[in-house]
Amino acid sequence: MMKKYVIYLVLVATLIILPLFFGEYYVNLGSQIMVAVVFAASLNLLVGYGGLTSLGHATYLGLAAYTSAWLFQNFGMTHDYTAVIALVFTTFVGAIFGWISLRASGLSFLMLTLALSQIIWGIGYRWVGLTNGDNGIAGLTRPTPFGINLENSNNFYWFCLIITIVCLFFIARIVNSPFGSTLKGTRDQEKRMSALGYNVWMIRWITFVMASFFGAVSGLMYIYLNKYIHPSVISITSSAEALLCVIAGGAGTLAGPILGSILIVLLKNYVSGFVERWNMLLGIIFVFIVIFMPAGMAPGFTQLKSRLFGGKKP
Repeated sequence: MMKKYVIYLVLVATLIILPLFFGEYYVNLGSQIMVAVVFAASLNLLVGYGGLTSLGHATYLGLAAYTSAWLFQNFGMTHDYTAVIALVFTTFVGAIFGWISLRASGLSFLMLTLALSQIIWGIGYRWVGLTNGDNGIAGLTRPTPFGINLENSNNFYWFCLIITIVCLFFIARIVNSPFGSTLKGTRDQEKRMSALGYNVWMIRWITFVMASFFGAVSGLMYIYLNKYIHPSVISITSSAEALLCVIAGGAGTLAGPILGSILIVLLKNYVSGFVERWNMLLGIIFVFIVIFMPAGMAPGFTQLKSRLFGGKKP
């Protein structure tokens, strides 16, 4: 146990000092990866631990980002107020959408999440007076917590790192708690959990709400990073990318969304500069992962490590 905590401390310390050795481009890339990590980890609560595949999770990232941007631009509210309102409003919408979506299960659940997200996406594109339509909302700024200037890329990187660590810590506490055990039980043995007296619907609804909240946190990180929001953020493509991060990295694991997010973000930023249809390469890599690591990269690397070093004594 002590060895595990030492590894975590070394990893965190390494992540803290990284901006001191890299240029602004790579520092911003690290911030982008952390936004994707929080977003994918929030979806992993549903997909990996709840067995609820959603194709509309980008709704909560987009709603939080749009709410924060709209309040800041139209009412001149400070980031303290816009952040709180955005989190509360997005979580409230997630509670309503969860109540609707969880009336069904399986493929019907997936289609309901997709349909609801398309409503929000349509509003983002068509309600020009509210969202500025296809032009998006620009001219935004980053907050200055405790007087710290987050316009500086290194400061913003450390800000994202703190938020990411806090989110992953609480997600880990949730999935390793008694509630997390019951959630996994509803995923694996729904009928048996019901027979034991557990309210399966309520457990899933609470999880949906929590996933919406963490998705909203990633939305605030996104708007602070880009200082711009466009309706494409709420599209099915964004939801599908997050789902790919979870599945490719390893659904139902804490490390899975991290590995998957690193893979997807690096592909988007590097491969897209050389290959016009980078999604095709992403598809090939995903097929490769499914064939050789069917449970995802995190479990796959763990199995590979066991095969290589499992028989050796320390």
